[in-house]
Amino acid sequence: MMRGASDGCVGQGVEEGLENMFTGIVEEMGEILAVRESAEVVAFTVRGPTVTGDSRHGDSIAVNGVCLTVTDPQGSADGTFRVELVPETLKRSSLSAVTVGTPVNLERAVPVDGRLGGHIVQGHVDGVATLISRTPAERSDELRFSLPADLARYVVEKGSITVDGVSLTVAGVGSEEFSVALIPTTLAYTTLGIRQPGDTVNIEVDVVAKYVERLTAGYLGGTGEAGPGR
Repeated sequence: MMRGASDGCVGQGVEEGLENMFTGIVEEMGEILAVRESAEVVAFTVRGPTVTGDSRHGDSIAVNGVCLTVTDPQGSADGTFRVELVPETLKRSSLSAVTVGTPVNLERAVPVDGRLGGHIVQGHVDGVATLISRTPAERSDELRFSLPADLARYVVEKGSITVDGVSLTVAGVGSEEFSVALIPTTLAYTTLGIRQPGDTVNIEVDVVAKYVERLTAGYLGGTGEAGPGR
């Protein structure tokens, strides 16, 4: 599994041993303004006036669900911020397809005393899924995604899943796919409103399911494995 720490996503809480956490409530849709490649990293410049309102060097911002670290030396002064991604992150997430002009979902790490509006999201992407279909209704859209085989056991009907950084409730699940129903607000204020069949998205399953699996493995005769890379 791709962990945000690969890109230095430790943020301001590292001194106290705290890991960053998100809730899957997207604060704004940003835009990729520049993509710069070097021998070791790929750097994105991202427009995000809301999430940069109080950002500092070293703060964590989830970009399409991937926890990344603000690298601007003095923080943001113009509504943009820069992040750097290592090749492993690009390989294991849909951010490899990002180009100049690509809209992205943005969320700042939640403060310790913040509201948990969605569910516990780590910003550690578990895999990439493909949008199979979208079915519009009068007040919502149903989106159907492929489900990687190694993640299927963590996805349950009415459970939580993060898709491109958006906390969603699973409407239906099969062995190789799952579906979600999106309300008008989600369609209007996140990139899921413009996704088309064939597009790839980042998936993070509910970490609570992984802990339950590991804790019960000894009783059930399992191996205690808690998902890819855990």
